[in-house]
Amino acid sequence: MGEADDILRVEFLGPQHDRSGFESGVEPLDRYFRAQAGQDARKKMAAPFALVLKDGSIAGYYTLSSTAVRLPELPKAIVRKLPRYPSIPATLLGRLAVDQRYRGRGYGRFLLADALYRAVRSEIASFAVIVEAKDESAKRFYERESFLQLPDQPMKLFRPMTDIEALFK
Repeated sequence: MGEADDILRVEFLGPQHDRSGFESGVEPLDRYFRAQAGQDARKKMAAPFALVLKDGSIAGYYTLSSTAVRLPELPKAIVRKLPRYPSIPATLLGRLAVDQRYRGRGYGRFLLADALYRAVRSEIASFAVIVEAKDESAKRFYERESFLQLPDQPMKLFRPMTDIEALFK
């Protein structure tokens, strides 16, 4: 990593962050970050976090929000161990993107680790972190990070919170 990259900070997205030049190469993710993320934060629809480099540029971002998973969506082996509620609470990692200028530096994994740490540290109950991969490349990224596919939903993956807790012990 270069000198400007030596200090990494993940901050709650605010008006002080210049998002105008952010380009991940995935238009829906870029458009969301530039035009919608701030509104979602203000309306409490999602919590967007930005990876800010020493020079103030944004290398990437992710969003967290609450969601629920219906029991039939989960693998049967996991459902057997859960209470019989119609749905269970989860944390949605709704978006995660790295600016093309900073690819190949491990920032995607850094952002994912930060998101998982925030999710596990929360006092709000959550059975798992859920992601919906935008494409096969994103799906492979999450699978390499031990996310499991939901049956009948090949692009929707999860990682149980008990598994995530073990990462940070």
